[in-house]
Amino acid sequence: MRIRTLAVAAAAGLAVTGLGAPTAGAAPAVLSYDFNGDGYRDLAIGTPKADGGTVTVVFGSASGVGPARSVNVTQNTAGVPGVSESVDRFGENVTSGDVNGDGYADLIVGAPGEEVAGKPRGSVTVVWGGARPFTSGGTALTAPSEEAVGFGEGTAFADLDGDGAENLVVVGQDTFWYYGEGPLSQDGAIAPEVDFLPDGVELDGVVAGHFSGSAGASFVVHGRASVGGGSHLGLLRGGPGDLGHHYTVLAEGAAVGGATFSSAVAAGDINGDGYDDLVTGNTAGGQGGSFTVRYGSGTGLPATGRTYTQASAGVPGTDEPYDSFGWAVAVGDATGDGRADVAIGAPYETVGSHRNVGNIVLLKGSAGGLTTSGAQSFHQATAGVPGAAEAGDHFGSSLRLRDINRNGRADLAVGAFGEDIVPGGYDDGAAWVLRGTTSGLTSASSTAFDARDFGYPTVEGRRFADTFGR
Repeated sequence: MRIRTLAVAAAAGLAVTGLGAPTAGAAPAVLSYDFNGDGYRDLAIGTPKADGGTVTVVFGSASGVGPARSVNVTQNTAGVPGVSESVDRFGENVTSGDVNGDGYADLIVGAPGEEVAGKPRGSVTVVWGGARPFTSGGTALTAPSEEAVGFGEGTAFADLDGDGAENLVVVGQDTFWYYGEGPLSQDGAIAPEVDFLPDGVELDGVVAGHFSGSAGASFVVHGRASVGGGSHLGLLRGGPGDLGHHYTVLAEGAAVGGATFSSAVAAGDINGDGYDDLVTGNTAGGQGGSFTVRYGSGTGLPATGRTYTQASAGVPGTDEPYDSFGWAVAVGDATGDGRADVAIGAPYETVGSHRNVGNIVLLKGSAGGLTTSGAQSFHQATAGVPGAAEAGDHFGSSLRLRDINRNGRADLAVGAFGEDIVPGGYDDGAAWVLRGTTSGLTSASSTAFDARDFGYPTVEGRRFADTFGR
């Protein structure tokens, strides 16, 4: 891969299906995932398993999302740095933020398997948004040091030091890097003052949030122990001063097992107190999996939190072995009441007589924290949800709660990596969107799409929608 920063004329850029210039102009404040500045959040779908990886962006609108207004981004796309190679995992994680300060959200894509001559594996690609998004090129960043193996395992974009400007944060296998304000450059990566990670920890991702009263965002890193197994969950406090001095291990060891998926950690303000709360999935908890909520406060996140399984009072379903409840989690305000709700995926849930169909559960936020009152459950046998409950679908393997139709209520995107689209297919993958309402999610007007809807050929093991930009 040849690293370069590109500025490509729009005529040489991407053909954006069904998308013209925004009618309302760029919003006064940059909205995350609003790549074309029309005031609607867009849905970014990562498919890192096939063809080196792809990201499909489906543009939000008052009527929701659909393939007619979408664009595919790969490393073979005109203006995007790099070349698609089978090992890249482009789209392993997807983030959004106005990186170049032009008033439009940009697409930030991790490719931790990227092969770079003379450097460890890994890269992060930023593709510029705009009135015609992804047509003016982008820039790629690679491992800043010999130790930064797997650079791009996780990314975040948040105000790290409390100065009002957001920073790009990138984690590798066992390293943490951030970039200062101003134009991105290959030489601009900064390491914390202290090597805070314990020996033997291999990271899978990073999540930013305002978990305490300190200025700036803090960062939850999560992964696993390379020796002895088990998982690792830690909090790196941001704010002015030397980053790296304030690190807290929230959970570690075999008891945390299962919380190693990049889709199983999310943050949002569940009780409306102004502090973000942390939700972590644990497929090894209980008999069939669990998730834990840690509530933020003026002093930060506690080491322990409240854990829920499908045996908890009011939680839909039954705590059965191998359900993988907590495989994926997402946090967002589906009801529009100002408090975030929590969606939990159980992609190995049995439905009827069919195994591994998958299911999702929504629990609602309240002033007292997460509540099981009015809990909801959806799968492909639920009335109104497109498709059929078939063995091995794994509905709920990836989740995302964001408002895409600008009605003040988050909509739930659901992935099912095992959905077979054509006869004889295997793990083709598909995505669904359920709309948010004042009472929670609804299957009414829900939609579904797969790789064929965006012009991709059917490829065995594609696992379309393996990740979502959250």
